[in-house]
Amino acid sequence: MGQFIGGINRGVLFMLISSFSFAFDGAFAKVLSQNMDSVEVVFFRNGVTMIFVALSIFKLPIKQVGGKPWLLLFRALIGFASMLVFFYNIAHIPLADAITFSRTAPIFTAILAFFFLKETIGWKGWVAVFIGFIGIVCVMKPNGLMLSKTDLFGLFSGLGAALAYTSVRELNRVYDTRVIVLAFVSTGTFFPALFMVLSEYFHTPMFDFMLGKFVAPVGIQWLYILLMGLSGAIGQVYMTKAFATTKAGIVGAAGYSIIFFSLIIGVVLGDGLPDIIGLFGILLVIISGVIVAKEKE
Repeated sequence: MGQFIGGINRGVLFMLISSFSFAFDGAFAKVLSQNMDSVEVVFFRNGVTMIFVALSIFKLPIKQVGGKPWLLLFRALIGFASMLVFFYNIAHIPLADAITFSRTAPIFTAILAFFFLKETIGWKGWVAVFIGFIGIVCVMKPNGLMLSKTDLFGLFSGLGAALAYTSVRELNRVYDTRVIVLAFVSTGTFFPALFMVLSEYFHTPMFDFMLGKFVAPVGIQWLYILLMGLSGAIGQVYMTKAFATTKAGIVGAAGYSIIFFSLIIGVVLGDGLPDIIGLFGILLVIISGVIVAKEKE
């Protein structure tokens, strides 16, 4: 076993650890969503991460250039919005489906980079984009032209993450990574807290993804909250290690293992197995993402 693990590319191994950790991050969020609204889960998820990042900055002061506060704010807001609908989907659809939607981000990123960063996309890239969207249609299985709320949120979770990733590529040139993350998780802590206060006076099913009353965690829920934040932090650390160790294309392709992990964990938590069309759609999204990732090498 040790020889097998030792034979795996280090970057790929790091990304597998990251994907496994992020899958458990989503699993703990799903379990917590059984007793609290998704907006509260987002609040705790970001709050715990914010504490970890703040401690890191306290131990090792920031050295940066800065100078793009509006782009930093945009990344924080769009990232928060994407996470908000992603966690709503985790609470309402199978974990693997919610993760698959979010993993369309590289497809949207390629399109955004083409239009806004003037990056070229080869014919393989465009084929991958087409395959990816066919895959998403198979996962959604829309009734005619009607999309469900979770379908729309799924698409936005991928698009929002793509917008966030695209802006991070520019922000990384002038900001310490911890500042970018801290801005994001601080926003993702403040607004859920504000929304929960507003929920005491106003609530409508239309905005149930962002409005929800605060329910104080009890007993083992505190452990789940800690493990959710910890697994998310571990996933972030090992993802960073992976991209620093191996080519982005190889690492990005390995990152799609999160769908496999989420499928297994979701079944353990009570999710049903996807039907043939759903599995085919998930496979197409994975193939599309791998092609896009390899194109970036």
